[in-house]
Amino acid sequence: MKNKELAKRIKELRNRKGFSQEELSEKSGLSLRTIKRIENGETEARGDSLKRLAVAFNVNPDDLIDWAILEDNGFLTSLNLSALSFIVFPLLGIIVPLIIWISRKDKVRGVNEIAKEILNFQITWNMIFFIGVGSIMACAFFETRSIITETPSFLRLFTPMIFPAIMYLYNVTLIIINSINIYNDRKVHYYPKFRFIK
Repeated sequence: MKNKELAKRIKELRNRKGFSQEELSEKSGLSLRTIKRIENGETEARGDSLKRLAVAFNVNPDDLIDWAILEDNGFLTSLNLSALSFIVFPLLGIIVPLIIWISRKDKVRGVNEIAKEILNFQITWNMIFFIGVGSIMACAFFETRSIITETPSFLRLFTPMIFPAIMYLYNVTLIIINSINIYNDRKVHYYPKFRFIK
């Protein structure tokens, strides 16, 4: 591997982790001069230096050598579309994107930001969905017990199905719109969402 390529990767990873050169020097136990020489491509991190940098970045030395930020809108689009698994069961909209994100974390440009947007929205959506469905079921249960003789109207029969249908349609629509945005290199917008993952 050329010094310049490794230097670029180390500098990029340092910036992604939010470390200054001084902080990386402290965390790795390498001198500030060595860090500067590695990042300038004047020397290549090998053996002990490579291991120390890997520990500081919390990655394997092999990952550090192989690590490169890829521009992969196809992968980001697939990550976004994986949230459609909520259709089978709502919690899968959180679990499937989370697994995919963990598998490529820090290896594809923009994956962390997009994954956090998706997961924060899906967690919020699941909370609203389950609270809403639970409330509708509780209301329907108590209403049925209090008005036994009254014949349920057409609207009363289908109200419990309207809320989930609207929620599902909204979620699918946002996923499709954001998949198109990602594919066309535009920003992702999911609303509403609480920031559970920062």
